[in-house]
Amino acid sequence: MAQDFYIQQMQMMVQPMRDELTRIGFEELKTPEEVEKALEGEGAQGTTLIVINSVCGCAAGLARPAAAHSLNHDKKPEHLYTVFAGQDKEATAKARTYFEGYPPSSPSFALMKDGKLVHMVQRHEIEDRSLEEISANLTSAYDQYCD
Repeated sequence: MAQDFYIQQMQMMVQPMRDELTRIGFEELKTPEEVEKALEGEGAQGTTLIVINSVCGCAAGLARPAAAHSLNHDKKPEHLYTVFAGQDKEATAKARTYFEGYPPSSPSFALMKDGKLVHMVQRHEIEDRSLEEISANLTSAYDQYCD
Protein backbone atom coordinates (compact mmCIF):
# COMPACT_ATOMS: atom_id res chain seq x y z
CA MET A 1 0.00 0.00 0.00
CA ALA A 2 2.76 2.48 0.93
CA GLN A 3 4.70 1.54 -2.21
CA ASP A 4 1.65 2.27 -4.39
CA PHE A 5 1.33 5.67 -2.72
CA TYR A 6 5.02 6.36 -3.36
CA ILE A 7 4.73 5.39 -7.04
CA GLN A 8 1.66 7.58 -7.43
CA GLN A 9 3.43 10.54 -5.80
CA MET A 10 6.50 10.08 -8.01
CA GLN A 11 4.35 9.94 -11.14
CA MET A 12 2.62 13.18 -10.13
CA MET A 13 5.99 14.81 -9.48
CA VAL A 14 7.49 13.92 -12.87
CA GLN A 15 4.39 14.59 -14.98
CA PRO A 16 5.25 18.29 -15.51
CA MET A 17 8.72 17.20 -16.66
CA ARG A 18 7.12 14.87 -19.18
CA ASP A 19 4.63 17.54 -20.27
CA GLU A 20 7.41 20.02 -20.95
CA LEU A 21 8.45 17.90 -23.95
CA THR A 22 5.12 16.43 -25.06
CA ARG A 23 3.61 19.92 -25.14
CA ILE A 24 6.09 20.87 -27.89
CA GLY A 25 5.54 17.77 -29.99
CA PHE A 26 7.66 14.98 -28.51
CA GLU A 27 6.04 11.57 -28.30
CA GLU A 28 6.78 9.57 -25.17
CA LEU A 29 8.02 6.03 -25.62
CA LYS A 30 7.19 4.15 -22.42
CA THR A 31 7.83 0.53 -23.40
CA PRO A 32 10.58 -1.33 -25.26
CA GLU A 33 8.01 -2.22 -27.91
CA GLU A 34 7.18 1.45 -28.50
CA VAL A 35 10.91 2.19 -28.84
CA GLU A 36 11.35 -0.61 -31.40
CA LYS A 37 8.35 0.52 -33.41
CA ALA A 38 9.59 4.12 -33.48
CA LEU A 39 13.25 3.42 -34.21
CA GLU A 40 13.08 0.49 -36.61
CA GLY A 41 11.53 -0.10 -40.03
CA GLU A 42 9.39 2.60 -41.62
CA GLY A 43 9.26 4.57 -38.37
CA ALA A 44 13.03 5.05 -38.57
CA GLN A 45 13.03 6.78 -41.95
CA GLY A 46 14.26 10.36 -41.97
CA THR A 47 15.68 12.18 -38.98
CA THR A 48 14.72 11.47 -35.39
CA LEU A 49 15.63 13.29 -32.19
CA ILE A 50 15.41 11.27 -29.00
CA VAL A 51 15.63 13.07 -25.67
CA ILE A 52 16.62 10.98 -22.68
CA ASN A 53 14.71 12.94 -20.06
CA SER A 54 15.42 12.90 -16.32
CA VAL A 55 14.54 14.60 -13.06
CA CYS A 56 17.97 16.14 -12.53
CA GLY A 57 18.54 19.87 -12.42
CA CYS A 58 20.43 20.02 -15.70
CA ALA A 59 17.46 18.39 -17.45
CA ALA A 60 15.10 21.01 -16.05
CA GLY A 61 17.33 24.03 -16.41
CA LEU A 62 19.17 23.16 -19.62
CA ALA A 63 18.26 20.02 -21.56
CA ARG A 64 14.49 20.37 -21.95
CA PRO A 65 14.67 24.13 -22.63
CA ALA A 66 17.50 23.58 -25.14
CA ALA A 67 15.48 20.91 -26.94
CA ALA A 68 12.57 23.32 -27.21
CA HIS A 69 14.80 26.20 -28.33
CA SER A 70 16.48 24.05 -31.00
CA LEU A 71 13.14 23.36 -32.65
CA ASN A 72 12.84 27.04 -33.63
CA HIS A 73 15.59 26.37 -36.20
CA ASP A 74 14.84 26.25 -39.94
CA LYS A 75 15.96 22.64 -40.19
CA LYS A 76 14.74 20.19 -37.58
CA PRO A 77 14.16 16.47 -37.14
CA GLU A 78 11.08 14.88 -38.65
CA HIS A 79 10.38 12.70 -35.62
CA LEU A 80 10.60 13.70 -31.95
CA TYR A 81 10.65 11.08 -29.20
CA THR A 82 11.49 10.98 -25.53
CA VAL A 83 12.13 8.30 -22.93
CA PHE A 84 12.33 9.03 -19.22
CA ALA A 85 15.37 7.63 -17.42
CA GLY A 86 14.58 6.34 -13.96
CA GLN A 87 10.87 6.18 -14.72
CA ASP A 88 10.38 4.15 -17.89
CA LYS A 89 13.45 2.02 -17.25
CA GLU A 90 12.87 -0.72 -19.83
CA ALA A 91 12.08 1.77 -22.61
CA THR A 92 15.17 3.81 -21.74
CA ALA A 93 17.35 0.71 -21.71
CA LYS A 94 15.98 -0.30 -25.13
CA ALA A 95 16.56 3.18 -26.57
CA ARG A 96 20.15 3.12 -25.32
CA THR A 97 20.82 -0.04 -27.36
CA TYR A 98 20.61 2.20 -30.45
CA PHE A 99 23.36 4.49 -29.12
CA GLU A 100 26.24 2.08 -29.63
CA GLY A 101 29.58 3.28 -28.34
CA TYR A 102 28.06 5.70 -25.83
CA PRO A 103 27.62 4.95 -22.13
CA PRO A 104 24.23 5.60 -20.49
CA SER A 105 23.77 9.31 -19.94
CA SER A 106 20.81 11.33 -18.75
CA PRO A 107 19.82 13.76 -19.80
CA SER A 108 21.09 13.34 -23.32
CA PHE A 109 20.10 13.78 -26.96
CA ALA A 110 20.46 11.33 -29.82
CA LEU A 111 19.95 12.35 -33.44
CA MET A 112 19.33 9.47 -35.80
CA LYS A 113 19.04 9.41 -39.57
CA ASP A 114 17.40 6.47 -41.31
CA GLY A 115 17.77 4.37 -38.17
CA LYS A 116 21.45 5.12 -37.55
CA LEU A 117 22.90 7.28 -34.79
CA VAL A 118 24.59 10.32 -36.35
CA HIS A 119 25.00 12.72 -33.39
CA MET A 120 24.99 12.33 -29.62
CA VAL A 121 24.97 14.96 -26.89
CA GLN A 122 25.71 13.50 -23.47
CA ARG A 123 25.21 14.90 -20.00
CA HIS A 124 28.80 16.16 -19.77
CA GLU A 125 28.09 18.26 -22.90
CA ILE A 126 24.98 19.71 -21.23
CA GLU A 127 26.22 20.46 -17.72
CA ASP A 128 27.90 23.82 -17.26
CA ARG A 129 26.90 25.01 -20.73
CA SER A 130 24.38 27.67 -21.63
CA LEU A 131 21.03 26.91 -23.19
CA GLU A 132 22.26 28.66 -26.34
CA GLU A 133 25.40 26.51 -26.54
CA ILE A 134 23.43 23.29 -26.16
CA SER A 135 20.85 24.43 -28.70
CA ALA A 136 23.64 25.41 -31.12
CA ASN A 137 25.14 21.93 -30.75
CA LEU A 138 21.79 20.45 -31.76
CA THR A 139 21.04 22.89 -34.58
CA SER A 140 24.50 22.35 -36.05
CA ALA A 141 23.64 18.64 -36.27
CA TYR A 142 20.23 19.50 -37.76
CA ASP A 143 21.97 21.55 -40.45
CA GLN A 144 24.19 18.60 -41.27
CA TYR A 145 21.61 15.78 -41.18
CA CYS A 146 18.08 17.19 -41.55
CA ASP A 147 16.58 18.04 -44.92
